[in-house]
Amino acid sequence: MSKRFLGVASCILLFPLIAFSQQTQTGSNDLQGSLDKLSSDAAKQYVAPVVTGFGSDLNAGWFHRAPTATSFKFDLEFGVVAMGTVFTDANKTFSTKGAFQFTSDQAGMLVDQVNDPSYASLPPTYKSQARTQIINQIIGQSFTVGISGPTIIGSDKDSVKIGFKGGQFNFTDPLGGQHTVSVPSNNIALPVTGLLGDKKILGKNMVPLGAPQLSLGTIFGTQFTFRYLPDYQINSEIGKTKYFGWGIQHNPLVWFPGDFPVDLCASFFSQKLNAGTIFEAKTTSFGANASKRLGWGALNLTPYVGYMIEKSSMTFTYDYTLDTPTGKVPQHIVFDLEGENKSRLTIGLSIKVLIVNVNADYNFGTYNSFSAGVMIII
Repeated sequence: MSKRFLGVASCILLFPLIAFSQQTQTGSNDLQGSLDKLSSDAAKQYVAPVVTGFGSDLNAGWFHRAPTATSFKFDLEFGVVAMGTVFTDANKTFSTKGAFQFTSDQAGMLVDQVNDPSYASLPPTYKSQARTQIINQIIGQSFTVGISGPTIIGSDKDSVKIGFKGGQFNFTDPLGGQHTVSVPSNNIALPVTGLLGDKKILGKNMVPLGAPQLSLGTIFGTQFTFRYLPDYQINSEIGKTKYFGWGIQHNPLVWFPGDFPVDLCASFFSQKLNAGTIFEAKTTSFGANASKRLGWGALNLTPYVGYMIEKSSMTFTYDYTLDTPTGKVPQHIVFDLEGENKSRLTIGLSIKVLIVNVNADYNFGTYNSFSAGVMIII
């Protein structure tokens, strides 16, 4: 494949990664900046939909016909596949409870709501000292809070909010008097929004992906398929993406004499995608597929179906800074999430005219998805 083709394919595959990782002129968040402001519990809920989205996309588009049941035949096809996993509005927001540690600025917002007379009546200088004491108590501990707002695929006009339930805190006045005040419940809005907003493709909320694909066969009914993109620099902070996938399809009918009404195959596919220092995605799928060619070599239709067991996971890595009474403490956070799709039923159709093959299919799973490809077949 030419460098120009790979470059175009890189842009297709990396479109959502670029959208997630680059700030716009309106000041919206990027993925790195968003995660840096979220505790582990909040971050897991925020990115959850895209884990299934990427996994479902990467496991799609691998086949559009079963290998022929021949011992040796030269089959070469190359082109590009595009995939998109569909989401509902329910996937665009989340609400959960989890641990969260406030920054000094956020703690200051909470303390500013205190209206206890023993605090509010203090002279400005003494009140400032009491305020600092209460803030230090807040930032020195972790709270169980409500966390809600847009997910990564949600609205870029909404923000993630932390629901503080309120609490009792102490301070000492300059004369040595001990006081307990109530910091009321409050919601703190984080500078973290959805990254896709209300953008739709083909009228659907979806995460799109694409990849170049090459298949080579046939050896004893076996065909090998590969996906690859050269390293791509997203930006200097995140680093480079790396992507490689491979698969194998085998038609067991090659070992049996006679003609069969359809072509069958057992399939296995695996791939890995690294998005710089932010995340690593891994997927595998295996199952059985069937296809039936209708027509001639240069002009034909091929309906195909398949059932695949699949697995996907993503590992996220980022740095989160805690505010403490003794200063800032950096934390290196790493967590794994698995995609919700465990299996899929695929129904599709291929159309070949001369050496060009176009296919499209629909995948039924926990999250449904589309897949389409354009291939040159030799």
